[in-house]
Amino acid sequence: MTDLNERTVAFLVAPAGAEQRELTSTWEAVTEAGATARLVSTRPGRVQAFKHLDRADTFPVDAVVAEVSADDFDALVLPGGVAGPDFLRTDPLAVDFVAGFFRSAKPVAAICHAPWTLIEAGAVEGRTLTSWPSLRTDLTNAGARWVDEEVHVCTDGPNVLVSSRKPADLPAFNRTLIAQLRSVRPTRA
Repeated sequence: MTDLNERTVAFLVAPAGAEQRELTSTWEAVTEAGATARLVSTRPGRVQAFKHLDRADTFPVDAVVAEVSADDFDALVLPGGVAGPDFLRTDPLAVDFVAGFFRSAKPVAAICHAPWTLIEAGAVEGRTLTSWPSLRTDLTNAGARWVDEEVHVCTDGPNVLVSSRKPADLPAFNRTLIAQLRSVRPTRA
């Protein structure tokens, strides 16, 4: 079904370090559902994805965080990987871009290590989410409730927050994200 043709989804990744499957699998799910996906990063050019700790493919950047805002999109996807989210949480423009989706009450989906960026954006306090298990203490210390689930949808906040633990959770993560995108009116239509 291609009923999301009025929606544009930002995929925010660092110049290097995003887990490739978490980027490409969700990108395919979003575009197959009819939405437009745009790759956003902190620098123009291409981003280097990884397969765990090994370099994988590169992908062209569609927009730079300094030139866009949450107002340009209907939802945000944050792929994981260890290095990418760690880099993003140190970039003030990337952190503000993420925070903008919470201020605008737009859906956000984060998988694996991506919640590190959510923590830095001040977006997890009072929220329930899952992640790669090593982020449990970080999330708890930031005021979140951590759960060990394949996918979790939190609506206790200004927006819908979808989270998953790891690449093996991608089928559930993708289905849940698409369902959430279908249940929210396009904000830019």
